[in-house]
Amino acid sequence: MPVIVLEARDFTSPLFWVRTLEVLSSCTAFSLVSSLEQRNLNISSDCDTFRIFCMFTWCFFFVVTLLIHIINIIQFHSLIPISWKNLTMTVALLGMLMSLSSSTVFPWIVMDHNAVSARALAAAVASGLTFLAYASESCLLRTQAHEQRGYISSLPGFLKIIQLWGGLHMIPLMVLISKLDDGGHWQLWASCFSYGICVFISLVTLAVILGDFAGRCLLPFDRFLAAFSLIGVLLYMLATVICLTKILQLSEAESKVKNANLVIIETVVSSITLLAYTVDLAFSIKLLCDRSHM
Repeated sequence: MPVIVLEARDFTSPLFWVRTLEVLSSCTAFSLVSSLEQRNLNISSDCDTFRIFCMFTWCFFFVVTLLIHIINIIQFHSLIPISWKNLTMTVALLGMLMSLSSSTVFPWIVMDHNAVSARALAAAVASGLTFLAYASESCLLRTQAHEQRGYISSLPGFLKIIQLWGGLHMIPLMVLISKLDDGGHWQLWASCFSYGICVFISLVTLAVILGDFAGRCLLPFDRFLAAFSLIGVLLYMLATVICLTKILQLSEAESKVKNANLVIIETVVSSITLLAYTVDLAFSIKLLCDRSHM
């Protein structure tokens, strides 16, 4: 049985305090929002879905960060059969992006602007602190020695996290848009198919990276990454074109103005994710070309 050795520097390092702030601020955010009364929330139909999205984000990263915090303190990470340096960076980057989304969506859509309560305002501030804490952890992990940094710490690794972030965003958006469109338009089904395939690809890629399974692939892993990036570019190009078509339809139909916020959010997230896939594809092609000349 491994011996737990606790040192004073484990409790005084900047990483310890940053993770402590992440746990406290995320716990504060979802505790305050869960205690809000219905009159303090927006009465629009999409409020409940985005509220669940924000609550899930805060709760999920609270639990994951707390586990990482405890495992890192008691020095048990060497017993976990995953890449610890990639796991911590993945949680930090994805937590930063998801907290940024929650910090934007909650005050914009979930809060009632006509009757802002102190709890709702405090929850928005706590969510902003969570984002800053995860951003600080990302910077601290990036400044570690090269041998302590994994693939996720590189720019292609960060692009993989942006791709997953974009796909996760589309889940609540597609739920809301399907309710408004009654699931009868081919655009909705094409978008759902594109986003679903890309989320699956992102999760498979992340699982391979975290599990250090790259050496067990039948083909070189860099070829898989290039193929996945190409599929992502094609599918998100289709989704982005559909989003732009929806915006044109909104400008022509006054009755669909209620759906405008959702379409704008979908277009912005889809465009950012398409850019991430495109840059990632360029990195993958460059890597394949460099290896072919060796």
